[in-house]
Amino acid sequence: MRTLSQIAIQAFVMVALFATAAVQAAAPKRVLVFGDSLSAAYNLAPERGWVHLLDQTLQAQGWRVANASISGETTAGGAARIEAVLTEQSPDIVIVELGANDGLRGLPLDLAKQNLARIITTAKARKADVLLVGMELPPNYGPDYTTQFRQMYADLAREHAITLLPFLLAPIADDLGNFLDDNIHPTAAAQPRLRDHVLRALKPLLAD
Repeated sequence: MRTLSQIAIQAFVMVALFATAAVQAAAPKRVLVFGDSLSAAYNLAPERGWVHLLDQTLQAQGWRVANASISGETTAGGAARIEAVLTEQSPDIVIVELGANDGLRGLPLDLAKQNLARIITTAKARKADVLLVGMELPPNYGPDYTTQFRQMYADLAREHAITLLPFLLAPIADDLGNFLDDNIHPTAAAQPRLRDHVLRALKPLLAD
């Protein structure tokens, strides 16, 4: 027969287990945005950027969005720091938005693809789903390079069985009024449209 002290200990353990489970159930799931200046709210207040707006939108659904984007980041830089960022953030979903700086600098696309593959496989090894966000290059880079650049994202999505959003700037690209004076970075007014564009591709992963 159990003593009163044994019963009390068992009751305490059960309460502790239920409390831990409740905390875990209430803890928000995490999305990590891992990108460059297009996701880092370049020349804008951080709260005006599409990543912060996405965080505000998803909080009511039990998600939080962390932004580990760095202006000027290349795929090589991203590949070098992905392990540390994943360890710090422990995300359930990783949005990878990198490659534009490689393309604009005319860097070898085979190396860019290798770097992106490393980022993707590292995230998947941590049991995170991945949304790969692609970009397009201006036509002055030549049809061969721009086509290969576009195809790089499609190939990565197919090879790694991940979701692809082909072109981040698709909703705003046809109007220069949506961009700052550099004609590269979106204005604050354009950020909600980018948020909505990413969210449409992200929703199936949120449901999973």
